[in-house]
Amino acid sequence: MSTVSCTYEAGAAVLTLRNAAKLNALTTDMLRRLEAHLAEVDRNADVRAVIVTGDGPKAFCCGADIAEWGSLGPAEFARHWVRDGHRVFDRLARLSKPTIGAINGHAFGGGLELAACCDIRVMTPRATLALPEARVGIVPGWSGTQRLARLLPEAVVKEMALFGRRVTADRALALGFAADVADDPVAWAQDMVASLADVSPRANEIAKAMIHAAVNEDRAAAIEMLGSAAAAASGDRDEGVQAFLDKRPPEFNGN
Repeated sequence: MSTVSCTYEAGAAVLTLRNAAKLNALTTDMLRRLEAHLAEVDRNADVRAVIVTGDGPKAFCCGADIAEWGSLGPAEFARHWVRDGHRVFDRLARLSKPTIGAINGHAFGGGLELAACCDIRVMTPRATLALPEARVGIVPGWSGTQRLARLLPEAVVKEMALFGRRVTADRALALGFAADVADDPVAWAQDMVASLADVSPRANEIAKAMIHAAVNEDRAAAIEMLGSAAAAASGDRDEGVQAFLDKRPPEFNGN
């Protein structure tokens, strides 16, 4: 049965795509479960980081399950399948906590787009990356031509999307898409999470929002989040709220 599991290990929430019989292809139910887990871990103060990986030794995720979308009409395909996937992937990309893609096997199509949503990525040596959508008459629909194009050179994205070429783990490392190549990507990711023990969670959250604003990853929300946090820390905010509750005019002092 296809699903996404969530386990908690030493400060990390490990999200595992479980559809090994279909190389962890994403189904509608898996997208829903992934979204629910992300909402939960984002509000869990005990979670310092999130690791995303796949079940089994062959694939991180081979993309979207064609049995789920192959029979959809054009309007339904665009309006629901593509937009719903974008919503879930954006939730991962904009998570307030650090995220690590532990790419334990091949990452194709939607699987590659999912990995691109993580803050950093580590790949097993046997893993490859690909955008094979043109082989079934479609195009990347979950940010493969947008977010991925910010992380890889334009020519490399075109190699994959237009010519069907795969990118090896070593090449992904050289291009900066992968932070490292490791035999056990999950163990590597867990070591990275352990290094957060001496790091301020709040400083991490703010730094991530600032970097996202710089690369235009939900820039408007990042700027307003930073501004709102500064305003909420002021004495004026406390006075404004209390004055509202007391039904009296506020006495702001600019502190």
